[in-house]
Amino acid sequence: MKSRVCILVFEDVEVMDFAGPFEVFSVMNELHDDRYFDIEVVAPDAGPIRAKNGLSINPDRSIEEIRGCDILIIPGGSGTRKLLKDDTVLDWVQSVGGNAQHTLSVCTGSLVLAKCGLLDGLRATTHHEAFDRLEALAPKTGIERNMRFVDNGQVITSAGISAGIDMSLHVIRKLLGDSVVKRTAEYMEYQINEFNR
Repeated sequence: MKSRVCILVFEDVEVMDFAGPFEVFSVMNELHDDRYFDIEVVAPDAGPIRAKNGLSINPDRSIEEIRGCDILIIPGGSGTRKLLKDDTVLDWVQSVGGNAQHTLSVCTGSLVLAKCGLLDGLRATTHHEAFDRLEALAPKTGIERNMRFVDNGQVITSAGISAGIDMSLHVIRKLLGDSVVKRTAEYMEYQINEFNR
């Protein structure tokens, strides 16, 4: 049975924050005859989203159509500031992210998880310019300032922008093993480092 992957997008989302993980999961899936994942890009509302620097995105669904998923990915970007005041989105992230097999954040997407209480008692990272904001939002969270990503089991957070690719490859490795992640990275011409955990 395929796992459902939902990637949240929103106004002023950082492009690589969502596109990096989208590429990793999509390429891996394509290399294996689309056997493993159903990948959907979701947004707070129906209709196009304008990402940072003007890229237009056409989400597959609105969040009101999504009651659950196996892997939830929350990217970052300047648009997270508005999300932190949007109770509808926060309630959805808390519900869906709290029940997902894996909940991932890229960059300042961690601030959204923090606002939802999903980082309490865990370790986490974020973009290097947002450490203080994360610490203020998540006083019960251990902030890791020198890691590409931090794996707590269910909840995994990554540092800024390109670190979301490393985190996504790490999740593929966890779920499907070394040979699958190696093939995916080779196809992407992405050099795998010893990912920190």
